[in-house]
Amino acid sequence: MTYWTPADIPDQSGRTVVVTGANSGLGLVTARELAAKGAHVVLACRSVEKGERARADLSGSTELRRLDLADQDSVREFAAGLADRQIDVLVNNAGIMNVPLSRSPQGYESQLATNLLGPFLLTALLLPQVTDRVVTLSSGVHRIGSIALDDLSWERRRYNGWLAYAQSKLGDLMVAYELQRRLTAARSLVRSMAAHPGYAATNLQSGSGGWQSNAMGWMNRIVAQSAEMGALPQLYAATVPDLPGGSFIGPDGFAEQRGHPRTVGSSAASHNRDVATALWAACERMVGQPFVVSAPR
Repeated sequence: MTYWTPADIPDQSGRTVVVTGANSGLGLVTARELAAKGAHVVLACRSVEKGERARADLSGSTELRRLDLADQDSVREFAAGLADRQIDVLVNNAGIMNVPLSRSPQGYESQLATNLLGPFLLTALLLPQVTDRVVTLSSGVHRIGSIALDDLSWERRRYNGWLAYAQSKLGDLMVAYELQRRLTAARSLVRSMAAHPGYAATNLQSGSGGWQSNAMGWMNRIVAQSAEMGALPQLYAATVPDLPGGSFIGPDGFAEQRGHPRTVGSSAASHNRDVATALWAACERMVGQPFVVSAPR
């Protein structure tokens, strides 16, 4: 049996790839591997200082631009800065996990804002410039998620960080599937993919605070696979030439926690088209931006 590795990434020369959260973890590995294969990589980072440090260690053609996905004004500014550029691949990698309750500048629960609304708005703004595909990072935790259409931003429910994370990652997957359906209906050649890393040791596990961060730090050392392995599913989703739109890529190991990339399944809830349509409309309202998928020009 042969396993897919970064050595299998086709030549990316002449292609431009935007990677969000590219200063550390899965995003940094993704940026590094794509740049090494010849792509021009736009590192979209919330912290310019951290982004500069990460970029200094990369070879190939890269540029750094500030992007705070939690702040819709920042998303719009970032997209405007790329308005005259062709983008071959957009990798919606950045996210936060199980953080204490806080709210974005627009007043939305922070995991919803960062993991779902920010990427939704970014994709809506950049899609007319995308020539190949959009890759959205979900999580195996989507399986315990549910979409509370009447309280997406946790204004009435008692807040639970893990359930808020699960909702946002289920939402990411549902939006990725719904985007592919709309691209297909518009007869667009652009494809929408989703991926999840399994359990990979990154800075994502440090946001919970207190004993949970300590426990996950221990798990990172004992159980988790490396960021290099965790990034393989999104690299596969971003580069395999004949991968069908609507594919969901994850690790091939036990319970999809580790291993090499392959196509995986997802929860029944992720395929609920009525909820996906309603969620899409809710995201449009919350970002104040129609997301129209047009036929190719």
